[in-house]
Amino acid sequence: MNTSQQPNLASELFWDWRYNEIDWQKSYRSIIERVLERGTKEEWEELIRFYGKPTINTALKTEIKFLPDSTIEEVCKYFNLHKEELACYARKQLRKGHWI
Repeated sequence: MNTSQQPNLASELFWDWRYNEIDWQKSYRSIIERVLERGTKEEWEELIRFYGKPTINTALKTEIKFLPDSTIEEVCKYFNLHKEELACYARKQLRKGHWI
């Protein structure tokens, strides 16, 4: 994890946060989740540059509890993971919707 400064990410991704007050280290899980869900591939690359693939993979496998299905598919392709490895996929399997 890069401990200097902050990643080069558009403030629009964090419209509901106080962008200048973000603690980029403490909030890494929420930031990774937000950028994977709403960011571009270039912003995904910036996540990798700033946090490193190991941190992102760990967050995906153990910490991020929700991603939309389309994002799960993209994340698996991009990071060469199987959806069964993701915490959000495992959680989704445990919380099946109503059949109605």
